Amino acid sequence: MDTLRRLACLVVLFAAASPVWADDACIPVVESGWIRQPPMAMPMMAGFAEVRNPCDAPVAIVAAASPAFASVELHETRKLDGVSRMRHVERLAVPARGGVSLAPGGLHLMLMRPEAEVELGQRVPVELELADGRKLRAEFEVRRPDAL
Repeated sequence: MDTLRRLACLVVLFAAASPVWADDACIPVVESGWIRQPPMAMPMMAGFAEVRNPCDAPVAIVAAASPAFASVELHETRKLDGVSRMRHVERLAVPARGGVSLAPGGLHLMLMRPEAEVELGQRVPVELELADGRKLRAEFEVRRPDAL
């Protein structure tokens, strides 16, 4: 009997130490992802998408990555004194039952130093990391801006 109690205690302790999310079945989604093909070869490209959070709890995107690029960062473009300026964003909040747009002239992904030439129509895997450690995986299609 003593062994069963110890085992039960270990199971309870293990469960308490495991990460638990409010709703394991609910995870935000990345939709309509695309990457702007620049008019000439460049060491960076911009990525855009809709991030929708159907869950009851807000989430935050804290990192991004792609095997097709050496580095991916969250960025924001803002106009200050009539001049567009881009800055790195450490954390992107996505409200519960809401969403965030990554769009030209605003929030976006900076995909830097492609590992190989990125072709028009190619589907590039991108992964967004949430603050709780979960990952959102999506494919972003490479498009010309005038084809939108």
